[in-house]
Amino acid sequence: MAEVLVYVDHVDGAVRKPTLELLTLARRIGEPVAVALGAGAGDTVSVLAEHGAVKVLTADAAEFADYLVVPKVDALQAAYEAVSPAAVLLPSSAEAKEIAARLAVRVGSGLITDAVDLEAGEEGPVATQSVFAAAFSTRSRVSKGVPVITVKPNSAPVEAAPAAGTAEELTVTFGERSTGTKVVSRTPRESTGRPELTEAAIVVSGGRGVNGAENFAIIEALADSLGAAVGASRAAVDAGWYPHSNQVGQTGKSVSPQLYIASGISGAIQHRAGMQTSKTIVAVNKDAEAPIFDLVDYGVVGDLFEVVPQLTEEVKTRKG
Repeated sequence: MAEVLVYVDHVDGAVRKPTLELLTLARRIGEPVAVALGAGAGDTVSVLAEHGAVKVLTADAAEFADYLVVPKVDALQAAYEAVSPAAVLLPSSAEAKEIAARLAVRVGSGLITDAVDLEAGEEGPVATQSVFAAAFSTRSRVSKGVPVITVKPNSAPVEAAPAAGTAEELTVTFGERSTGTKVVSRTPRESTGRPELTEAAIVVSGGRGVNGAENFAIIEALADSLGAAVGASRAAVDAGWYPHSNQVGQTGKSVSPQLYIASGISGAIQHRAGMQTSKTIVAVNKDAEAPIFDLVDYGVVGDLFEVVPQLTEEVKTRKG
């Protein structure tokens, strides 16, 4: 069976959930070979093996931390040349999409970004994408070279599938351009204790109807009761009520959780573009004509200041 390269997104050896989802998808089209780079790469092996990686290529060098993107492209290209894979899969993060694009150019292959599903085809892997603000779904495949595909988080289940997970050290030769852009400082983002927005299984978002930064405490309370991430519409972000890092939409982040709860959000096309692929959508809005109700699975016409706190209390009660 053909091998499929999977780029590992990890933090000091802690593998992030989108990578485990990629391993599930990779097993549909071949045998997953994981590529883990940077500090803690060796600590990823056992987890990757538990989820289907037949082999784990690891490399650690100062260049991965000290310089932007290009050293990782050099390493992934080295893995590509060593394995001759049937496909290369990466998570659809900002950094990984840049790595994917650069790799595709280097090896002369086609690129598909933001896939939401993947299956084997007679002429190569077939990817499903949501396009035009998620109004349509397309199925496509790369017609030239080995497909390089980035996949949105929450597009596949995490499934245990124990495999050999043989660890091998990857030899990487860094090119002249790898040290072109240096990282001069880092500031850790303050942790909220909530899941990462793009990876969360549940997202609770607030919009213009929240009517003030102080009122986002209502949204946060519901999110915390559900173990969810907090999102915001562009209107709420532009008003300064919530950070841009939490914006969901065309000019913010795209999410695809199992459950998306929109409170006080009208449902403009720009917002829908960032959340329309959510599996179940619930909206709370006092305007019965709000466009968001054309999209939802469940809608509540009511004042969010009455509905959301009641929902929060009900969740807490049921959780005991």
